[in-house]
Amino acid sequence: MQYAIYQGFDDFFAPLRTSALMGLSFGGERAGAFAPMLRRNMASLEMLSRFKLSHERPPYGIRSVTIDNRTVPVTEEVVCDLPYGQLLHFKREVDTPQPKVLVVAPLSGHFATLLAGTVKVMLRDHDVYITDWKNARDVPRSAGKFGVEDYVEYVIRFMEEIGPGGHVLAVCQPCVQALAAVAIMSEDRNPATPLSMTLMAGPVDVRESPTGVNELAFGKPLSWFRNNVIASVPFRYPGAGRRVYPGFLQLTAFMTMNMDRHMAQHKRMYQLLADGDTEEAAKIKDFYDEYFAVLDLTEEFYIETIDRVFQQAQLARGEMTYRGRRVNPAAIRHTALLTVEGGRDDICGLGQTSAAHDLCASLRPHLKRHHLQANVGHYGVFNGRRWEKEIYPVVRNTILATL
Repeated sequence: MQYAIYQGFDDFFAPLRTSALMGLSFGGERAGAFAPMLRRNMASLEMLSRFKLSHERPPYGIRSVTIDNRTVPVTEEVVCDLPYGQLLHFKREVDTPQPKVLVVAPLSGHFATLLAGTVKVMLRDHDVYITDWKNARDVPRSAGKFGVEDYVEYVIRFMEEIGPGGHVLAVCQPCVQALAAVAIMSEDRNPATPLSMTLMAGPVDVRESPTGVNELAFGKPLSWFRNNVIASVPFRYPGAGRRVYPGFLQLTAFMTMNMDRHMAQHKRMYQLLADGDTEEAAKIKDFYDEYFAVLDLTEEFYIETIDRVFQQAQLARGEMTYRGRRVNPAAIRHTALLTVEGGRDDICGLGQTSAAHDLCASLRPHLKRHHLQANVGHYGVFNGRRWEKEIYPVVRNTILATL
């Protein structure tokens, strides 16, 4: 019912957004030359036109990258296409081979394009691939279910597509699945087992420094989540009838945690538009264009994540299984491990990611490294100035050390 209510609400406002866009088309580009009152009117229309969420993947927008002081074109190539996600390759023409890296993107309500900034920086020195997840509401029910173990299987399949000599970098929630995948591959002596594994701000052991996110997940029974946040996809979409955790609910939860900051940013965007400062306003708009693009998660993946990752902490307790096998991180002997945490992260607490070092008990000390970036929050671990200038060099050096 809640999905139908949301859809009806969105449909109700659609004509208003269309009218606002029409008003902008008559004078938005010339707003800087208008009188202040007219600029304010145009700013109001702009804000009204943006009163929406997107359920389609935005473009990554990476058309080129600077390598050795020259601009190299970047093209996107789908290497492997599976029902719930595809392996996307950011292809470049470079003179010498560079390390192949799989960026494992979170499946938590946003598209993988949330990591576009991560990818763009990585492309300077690496041959980059990404797990490009699909919106569950667009996947027909005939595709079957998709749970936590299916995610692990996708990571293994994608690493096999990349081939031997690759590396993996997981961001946020899939640090658990990436670690499980590498453990399984290591135990099987899979030739595609990555040479290094970077885990960034992920809930490997949520018992360490619990945050508000952890307390919410742990504080209610699974039945509460099934009854209150799971909904059926409306019949207008390919996945009609599929039970999902809607992306708009996840976005609402994220925004509620920092509502004052989001309101302040939108007030600032309005004022910048009213003042004619379109360049600064564009920076805020670009962020929220990405932030307001949401995807739905399958019921089984969401519920299993709450249960197995947050409530039971199965991987940290040594109780996680994959296709009937116990996941054993101690089987990892040759994959270098780097963990990264943010000192101001209010989503993934301190110690939750570095717990991977104790789990990977067979790794020799020179194959382990932890980096604490004291002055960043969750998003800043993998995006922005601190990521580019201070965290990325550590990631790059870890990968180089394994070649």
